[in-house]
Amino acid sequence: MPSLTRITTAPDLTFDALVAGEAGAPLVLLLHGFAESMHCWRPQLAALGDMGYRALAPSQRGYSPLARPDPRDHPSYHIDRLMDDAIAIVAASGYGEARFHLVGHDWGGSIAWALADRASERIASLTILSRPHPNAFNRALQMDDGEQARRSRHHTAFLEPDAADVVLADDCKWLRERWAAQGVPDAAITEHLAVLGNRPAMEAALAWYRARGAIRSPLGPIRVPTLFIWGDADDTVGRAAAEGTRDFVAAPYRFEVLPGVGHFAADQAPDRVSELLLAHVQDHPA
Repeated sequence: MPSLTRITTAPDLTFDALVAGEAGAPLVLLLHGFAESMHCWRPQLAALGDMGYRALAPSQRGYSPLARPDPRDHPSYHIDRLMDDAIAIVAASGYGEARFHLVGHDWGGSIAWALADRASERIASLTILSRPHPNAFNRALQMDDGEQARRSRHHTAFLEPDAADVVLADDCKWLRERWAAQGVPDAAITEHLAVLGNRPAMEAALAWYRARGAIRSPLGPIRVPTLFIWGDADDTVGRAAAEGTRDFVAAPYRFEVLPGVGHFAADQAPDRVSELLLAHVQDHPA
């Protein structure tokens, strides 16, 4: 079973993390998104550890209380800093410059896409849940039907100064209702709120959006073997963006649609996600 640890990458950055498997085994780094926490990966961590991998899921910048710069300092939450954290966590975990497998969901998927573009030589395989390639996302946002723009309108709302008040109001009603509507089990909701359901963590999580702004930077074609998992009941990512991702991967690519599954696939369909992830990392050894 996964255990809790702490990883220090700098004097002022210590990350909570869940780990499974033996140290020194091939590394799989799993990056959570919003609105969730490292706990979304518990089933995958256990499955990977049982199959001989070292699986590591950090509570990322702002989510970990000891890795939480002032959320008003938006540059401290720029995606470049989030990418730097991922590489530093790998090094601090004893893997130096070694290749590793990378997994990301939602915002963690954005970080993972960008890392695969910037440091492809380090990534043995890439697995993305619910976050299309940024170029496919941008293209879908500009389509005349306006579908993806409607699905993504909350991203702009998160830039408002009172966004944390809205999300935390009435015992996090907005989050609870969204998670429940997307099939997240009650136990997972409780775990995520234990991390995110307080003002300091929420302001830091929203700082990721505020540091990026409304525009996703385009990337080049991805040259890492890629598995993209998308649930066709995802409330924030439409089919055009999901299917369009294949146009921006110049490497072995698998697109897996999970019927009836929403945005939080690792919580809602953990066994299927674990099955797909294990097959992918085994097909592309580090």
